[in-house]
Amino acid sequence: MAGVYVSYPFCDQKCTYCNFASGVPSAGLESEYINAVTAEIAAHRWQWSPETVYFGGGTPSRASIRQLNRLLDAIPGRPWKEATIEVAPGTVTPGNAQAWKGAGITRASLGVQSFVSRELVRTGRKHTSETVARDVEQLREAGIDHINIDLIAGLPFQNEASWRESLHWVGRLEVGHVSVYMLEVDAGSRLGLEILKGGARYGARDIPDDDCIASFYQEAVEYLHRIGLRRYEISNFARPGFESCHNLKYWRLEPYIGFGADAHSFDGKTRRRNVESAGEYVDRFRRGMDPCASETPAELAEERFFVGLRLEEGIRPAAPELVRFADPIRRFLEDGLLVMEGGLLRLTNRGVLLSNEVFQEFLT
Repeated sequence: MAGVYVSYPFCDQKCTYCNFASGVPSAGLESEYINAVTAEIAAHRWQWSPETVYFGGGTPSRASIRQLNRLLDAIPGRPWKEATIEVAPGTVTPGNAQAWKGAGITRASLGVQSFVSRELVRTGRKHTSETVARDVEQLREAGIDHINIDLIAGLPFQNEASWRESLHWVGRLEVGHVSVYMLEVDAGSRLGLEILKGGARYGARDIPDDDCIASFYQEAVEYLHRIGLRRYEISNFARPGFESCHNLKYWRLEPYIGFGADAHSFDGKTRRRNVESAGEYVDRFRRGMDPCASETPAELAEERFFVGLRLEEGIRPAAPELVRFADPIRRFLEDGLLVMEGGLLRLTNRGVLLSNEVFQEFLT
């Protein structure tokens, strides 16, 4: 069954490491945006009833309950197997947690990134470890037990001790899912651009080196495994039954439809992407134009390796695929980056750390 992604690209502030198409909305834009997304959903011709819904951003937890209900009411299939809302720590209250549950939300993803105050202040985050603990408690009291915590390895001032502190907080809170991302350095974020320019703002000269970041990731793999969270995708760890049903659709090339600015869709054959900025998205709505910015045929053979190998379970290549990609498969097997067991091809632990180099060889 397919899934739905709804983009809410607004935040109270823009974090230094963020390279998403999100930001602080101008006066009136947020309300117009909700109208536009609701209209896009209402105009969609549903060929299936969605199984999962993911309300991402940005910071969807800052949307009013009325706005959230308008969007979710337009989507068929409730109650869904899984409905996720991304949450900024500190935006949870007993009232809105209960309202989210009543609207059909079953899962919350907390953008924690770190539990260490020095690291958080430098990135622009305003929460504390106690804030996160209170949020988790309030979500559980409302009946939202499927909770994810995001962590970033490689933040300014991060060291072995502080990384361990963040990991131990995860263990203390006993959440069922954790996402561990390694800091992305590109021109799309203020921190990334400062690093590329050789500057000092935003703690750009205080980020750990690549070897340290890799060791932080490996420590996370080992620690999370010890407390019962199995790695099922390169960046995602879960207790049995707590995996993200929606995100698994991306990695298994199952269909999904995206609504809103910079939302992506995939129907099994074609990929669509809406215009990136909320302003342009609303402008197209005002003028009665399609928000789609691009539509391209999917390259399924390449994509199956690119996304499928992210999964711990790996993929089962068909005979034509084994012929087409014989050279890179043989080379990576010999180098110990891939392993073939029972017809399943998957990354080794070392291959995970060099996964971008592996994936590149399957793109033509």
